[in-house]
Amino acid sequence: MPKALVCINTDFFAAEEVLAELEKFAEIEEAFLVHGVYDVIAKIRAESTEGLLDIVTRKIKRIQSVQTVHTMLIVESGEARREEQVLTA
Repeated sequence: MPKALVCINTDFFAAEEVLAELEKFAEIEEAFLVHGVYDVIAKIRAESTEGLLDIVTRKIKRIQSVQTVHTMLIVESGEARREEQVLTA
């Protein structure tokens, strides 16, 4: 199942509102308020990479206070590596 990290910039002081909206979507695995270049980072999942694109364009980008979105597809995770090591041990 494809996953991605979505880095979001929000309107001034709107990060908590955006986080609350993100938590309503079933496709959001985790979402965090962060300090730095972005205001919110969300981990999303879908049945396909096209599904990921759909979530970003039709759901996340349509949240009123979202200014910009930067999406990164997850190629491999440490969790998957650990599971593979357990299975091959």
